[in-house]
Amino acid sequence: MKVTIEIPEPLYRKVKAKSALLGHSVREVTTDLYQQWLGDAHPADENASPEAWLESWLTDADAAGRSAPAGPSARQILDEDRDRLERS
Repeated sequence: MKVTIEIPEPLYRKVKAKSALLGHSVREVTTDLYQQWLGDAHPADENASPEAWLESWLTDADAAGRSAPAGPSARQILDEDRDRLERS
């Protein structure tokens, strides 16, 4: 169903930016929030405990790390360069 709602523009911009960073559409985020508000579990997480969800997330993160290109991570590069910045 298509619905039009009015929300403050600054709020929408924040939601749109965060959803894009997390790889979700605003529509997905909105649907998830409605399901949470109604007390319905997300279909994929229906029977997942917090521990199971975390374990699944960590497994996915490990898999992503294994398929990453060789070389230092962005965090390692930033950590190495941190001490090189001049302090004002």
